[in-house]
Amino acid sequence: MSLASLTLRVTDWLDWLGEAVLQWDELALNWVSTNPWLRRLDGLWVLATYLGDGYIWGLLGLYLILFGTPADQANVLVGLGVTMVEITVFRLFKAFFSRPRPPFLAQGLRQSYLDTHSFPSGHATIGFGMAYLIAYFYPHWSSVLLAYVIAGAIGLSRVYLREHFPMDVIGGAALGTAISWVLTPLFWLLIH
Repeated sequence: MSLASLTLRVTDWLDWLGEAVLQWDELALNWVSTNPWLRRLDGLWVLATYLGDGYIWGLLGLYLILFGTPADQANVLVGLGVTMVEITVFRLFKAFFSRPRPPFLAQGLRQSYLDTHSFPSGHATIGFGMAYLIAYFYPHWSSVLLAYVIAGAIGLSRVYLREHFPMDVIGGAALGTAISWVLTPLFWLLIH
């Protein structure tokens, strides 16, 4: 087998895999966004998306700055640094991949997209990055569980409201977790 034929086979296989993933992504998007059980919680998904705009994490940080210990305040500083990197990276990824968002259906309070690119989900990137930070600094099972439930609800809300495909949310969750995993110990060392 020549290198050219091997390259062609790999390219064909990657094309097939890409099409299969896109097909699954569209089916999963439609299943989530039209699911009758999830529709019963319509207000929750709209609230989760708005909280995922940064309000929930900002309020948590503000609370820790005002009422926390010096260690809590240092943790907020680390979280701020990590979040700034996450925002920069997901914005670069969105520009690089330029994946269009799902067909828009006006649901809930939102009437238009925040930006035009879909992959990765910024809400999921930040949500799961923050959940990792909380698990790192406050490893009690209840705070970890709550952080990941909130991040999961934010991610699911993005698909339910048809603002992202499921793979956008999965990619964002992986990206946020990876960046937090790499940078949290490094930033913690820098400020101590």
